[in-house]
Amino acid sequence: MSDHDRELASAFDGQAAKFERAPVQSDPVALAKLVQTADFPAGGLILDAGCGPGLVASALLGVGLRVVGIDLSREMIERARARCSSSGERARFVLGSVYDHAAEAMGPFDGAISRYVLHHVEEPSAFIGRQVALLRPGGVLVVCDHLTDPDPARASHHQWMERARDRSHTASPTGGHIVDLFAGAGLVDITLVEDLYELDFDEWFDRGTPDEPKEAVRKALLDGPRVRGFSPTLREDGSIRIEGVRAIVRGVKPA
Repeated sequence: MSDHDRELASAFDGQAAKFERAPVQSDPVALAKLVQTADFPAGGLILDAGCGPGLVASALLGVGLRVVGIDLSREMIERARARCSSSGERARFVLGSVYDHAAEAMGPFDGAISRYVLHHVEEPSAFIGRQVALLRPGGVLVVCDHLTDPDPARASHHQWMERARDRSHTASPTGGHIVDLFAGAGLVDITLVEDLYELDFDEWFDRGTPDEPKEAVRKALLDGPRVRGFSPTLREDGSIRIEGVRAIVRGVKPA
C-alpha cells in the first residue's frame, strides 16, 4: 500500500460514521438515479470499487444485482458487510484495492462502478484501466464523481479548498476529463449525465481531515471566484449552502 493509500484508509476509518450519514452520500433519490443510469445487465456481477459503507452496493443489491465491494478502509468494509448482510452470498466485501489479486480472482465482472472515488486516486487512468481489465467483453463501467470548473484558475481555487478540508483529496475532474479517461481506456458508447447536489458547509467540512482552519476555507469559499461545481450561498443564519455538480459517466467494453 502506498503512503497515499495508507493515509486514505486512515482518513476513512476515522470518518466512516459521519460519512455514511452524510446527505450527499445517503440520498435515496440520488442512489436510485445512479443505479438507473448505470443500467447494468440484469442479475449481473458488479464490482463496487471503493465501496465505502455499502450505500451503493445496497442500492445495487436492491434491484437484483450481485456485488463485490472493495475498499482500503477496514471500518468501511465492516459497515458494508453489516448493511448488506441480509443479501447473503450475493454480497461480498473485501479489504484491499482493485489492483489486488483477489479482485481478479472474483471476476470477470459484468459491470464496475465507483462513486466519489476518482478524486481520491493518484493515477486516474490506471484506476479506470484496471476496472476495464476486470470487465468481461460487453461489460459496463460507471464512474460518478463531483466536478470542478473547466477554467484552470477557478479549478485551482476549488482544489485548494478541497485539499484544505481533506488531505486525502487528489484532484476533482471535469466531466470532459472523465470522458477522456473512458475513451483512452478503449470504452465505447460513452454517455455523461450531470446532476446537481447540495452540501452544507459545516457538515461537509466537519467530516473531513483538514489541513487548514475551518475559517480559512470558509473565507476562501465566500471571497474567491465563482466555481462551477462548487458555488456557495450565504444564508441569513450565517450558514453556507454549496451547490455542486456531479457527473455519472457510463461506457461499455467492446465485445
